[in-house]
Amino acid sequence: MNSGLLGIVIGAAVLLLLLMAAVKIVPEYERGVIFRLGRIIGAKGPGLFVIIPVVDRMVRVSLRTVTMDIPPQDVITKDNVTVRVNAVTYFNVVDPNRSVVAIEDHIKGTSQIAQTTLRSILGQVDLDELLINRDEINQRLQRIIDEVTNPWGVKVTLVEVKDVELPEPMRRAMARQAEAERDRRAKVIHAKGEYEAAETLADAADRLEGHPAALHLRILSTMAEISAERNSTLIFPLPMEILRLIDMFRQPQTPVGAEKSGAERLTMDKS
Repeated sequence: MNSGLLGIVIGAAVLLLLLMAAVKIVPEYERGVIFRLGRIIGAKGPGLFVIIPVVDRMVRVSLRTVTMDIPPQDVITKDNVTVRVNAVTYFNVVDPNRSVVAIEDHIKGTSQIAQTTLRSILGQVDLDELLINRDEINQRLQRIIDEVTNPWGVKVTLVEVKDVELPEPMRRAMARQAEAERDRRAKVIHAKGEYEAAETLADAADRLEGHPAALHLRILSTMAEISAERNSTLIFPLPMEILRLIDMFRQPQTPVGAEKSGAERLTMDKS
């Protein structure tokens, strides 16, 4: 009696274990790749499904996007500058079957190919291109890595270069270059301002020359500004015509009567 009851209990336990092994529940972001006697029969899920215990084996594959940091890499650029670059890549599985069959570990494989591709691509560009055309370099990295991982059922959606660490001498040289460029721009702007000011003054001089009254008004305005500062010296400009007229009156003139008396005296001496 007891042995029969024990056998029933053991059979129920075995049946329960087989049922638990047969019933699988896969969430929405995963798929279950089923192998039957070592041969792949496809991916199932999401939701509830049944497999054959012992005969079937299930491998869970996540379809969510993986954010993976690419470790810092020492790269020698095309112009022989050593930089240290790190990046980040985003990828996800689009074919669960190939991600299990084609590669042993698709996450590790994607990481390794991202590191080697980063060193290879950055070694083909100059430092200035790396600092300026980063978007184009990111697109090249994404395209090349995606071509390699596509047979694995992995889609690389984005690759971003995060940081570029420059050697200290290179940083100082770039700082001096930037400072020199700012000085050059300041001098060019100052020279353009002087040129425009000279042109404006030349136009103003031409207009004042054609309107003498305006010139006098400008002189009076300048005198008012000077007198407002309470200076002890006041400069009063005079037109050149007035100065020439004053100089003409200051020159000594010989009297007409004196010239005649001198001539008469000479005549008398000769006689």
